[in-house]
Amino acid sequence: MPKSKVRKKAVYTPPKRAQAVKTSPRWLAPLMVTCWIVGILWIAVYYIAPQTPGIETLGNWNLLVGFGLIILGVILSTRWR
Repeated sequence: MPKSKVRKKAVYTPPKRAQAVKTSPRWLAPLMVTCWIVGILWIAVYYIAPQTPGIETLGNWNLLVGFGLIILGVILSTRWR
């Protein structure tokens, strides 16, 4: 029976690097939670008291503002470590 060929080169192993621990900026978590709370409150006030002076002029755009703030909070949460 023929003998199998011996590998001439060593198998490549990537060099090991020390992984730096990434941390979030201090302002990220409070801003994220604030966006969520303000977005929810914005939508709640729009439904509870639609005659509020600043809210009345925007009409249904208030939903876009509220959901926009909530989505901004979700986007910020992806950056949190």
